[in-house]
Amino acid sequence: MFDFALLAVAAFVAGLVDAVVGGGGLIQIPAMFAMFPREVPATLLGTNKLAAMFGTAVAAVKYSRRVTVAWSTAAPAALAAFALSFIGAWTVTRVPGHFVRSLLPLILVAVAVYTYKKKDLGAVHAPAHSGMKERLLAMGIGAAIGFYDGFFGPGTGSFLIFLFVRFFGFDFLSASAAAKIVNVACNISALIWFGYSGHLLWQLGLLMAVCQIAGSLVGTRLALKHGSGFVRKLFLVVVGLLIVKTAFDTFKRLGW
Repeated sequence: MFDFALLAVAAFVAGLVDAVVGGGGLIQIPAMFAMFPREVPATLLGTNKLAAMFGTAVAAVKYSRRVTVAWSTAAPAALAAFALSFIGAWTVTRVPGHFVRSLLPLILVAVAVYTYKKKDLGAVHAPAHSGMKERLLAMGIGAAIGFYDGFFGPGTGSFLIFLFVRFFGFDFLSASAAAKIVNVACNISALIWFGYSGHLLWQLGLLMAVCQIAGSLVGTRLALKHGSGFVRKLFLVVVGLLIVKTAFDTFKRLGW
């Protein structure tokens, strides 16, 4: 019962953080691996998707009621992410993801440095693209992030927010709203494969889903109340923690 209580707390905090800037997997996935060290990794990733799907879906609904969602960007990205997330989930049940995990700290450092140096990045919502160019770019980003999310996952929401801010000219709050739409598509798609292949702990996933929803409601309220400046600051904090966590995992695996 104590283990389940710890996982419930981890899911609540993960839901809160994920609702604002993504990166909830930074909290939830390590907690699950620590509590179930002998479980198949794909099963834990699948269970994480079940919980995350509910938390992210609630955040998406809350954002859509208060923030104008850029559907012309979010919808094509979500469709591409749905298709590629399924392929990524299929791949992780067959191929180890060591290479991706090794590169992740370097990618995150680049994201953090760029965001920190560009003080005005994401401060103003000024969409930079429209028409076919917008849709094609959104599909490309959705496909890449979708595959990554199905294959590994931590930091997906943070990557989406950064890419929407950097390449589409969104402010951080609007980027977070669009990111939730894409993230829901990723989670549903990956969950279809994990469920079909039996890599899912239903009872644990549903318990954590309830806690994720509670955390998501709190996180969404904080983001909407404090705006893009708050989201940007928390984004940098979460990316920094992701760098430390993924770098530590990489060095540990290499025996350094």
